[in-house]
Amino acid sequence: MEQKTVPYIKDQKGKKKLTMLTAYDYIMASILDEQDVDMILVGDSVGTTVLGYPNTIPVTIEEMIHHTKAVVKATKNALVIIDMPFMSYQESVEQAKGNAGRMMKESLASAVKLEGGQNMKDTIKAIVDIDIPVMGHVGLTPQSIHRMGGYKVQGKGKEAERLIQDALAIEEAGAFCVVLECVPRDLAKEITGMLKIPTIGIGAGPDCDGQVLVIYDLLGLSGDFRPKFVKRYANLKDEISKAVKTYIEEVKEGTFPDDSHSFH
Repeated sequence: MEQKTVPYIKDQKGKKKLTMLTAYDYIMASILDEQDVDMILVGDSVGTTVLGYPNTIPVTIEEMIHHTKAVVKATKNALVIIDMPFMSYQESVEQAKGNAGRMMKESLASAVKLEGGQNMKDTIKAIVDIDIPVMGHVGLTPQSIHRMGGYKVQGKGKEAERLIQDALAIEEAGAFCVVLECVPRDLAKEITGMLKIPTIGIGAGPDCDGQVLVIYDLLGLSGDFRPKFVKRYANLKDEISKAVKTYIEEVKEGTFPDDSHSFH
């Protein structure tokens, strides 16, 4: 397996499709890394998937660092990216640089990700200028759900041009990659063709340079929550439920533990 670096990711544009998945703990990260995923994103989606928040807005820097440290310890090959949570970079360029530096230093991740396009151009450039790699994120940006009125497709109609300019601004600012979330397929294809940096799609069709999914969605652990863009490659929720039910029954019936699970 090849060690994935920022230059490696950038160099794959037009050569091969890139893969990215989320992880929030040591065991899951080790499994993903063993399968040679290109990038592991410790997303602020940890708030809704692991911590029980209603959205990503309450997630803190400390929580992001805590989970990313565990992921980095398990990862030998994939590029690990840490999400900058809500209000860790929006106040000022100086605040953004300080928090990006702290998050990189304490988590040992190899890059940061932040949301926003033209409005974050100066911030992204400032972080890149102090040698911290940045992954951009435009389209549906979960930290802006209240402004957007919920989780809705972005870039339709007149909004398409704004989204194009957002993606171009991110590239010009020096980001090495950009996530396109919940964007019409044709628009995502157009943006991908315009940019020199890779695009990573989630709900943006097959023409992006790579794809990302939340690992719990991929594994069928998210219950009834199933956005259109999610493909379930397993149904582990049912398998886990079945295993736990059997365990409870065997303990109550006295069949576990038996002699083979006891010391003599």
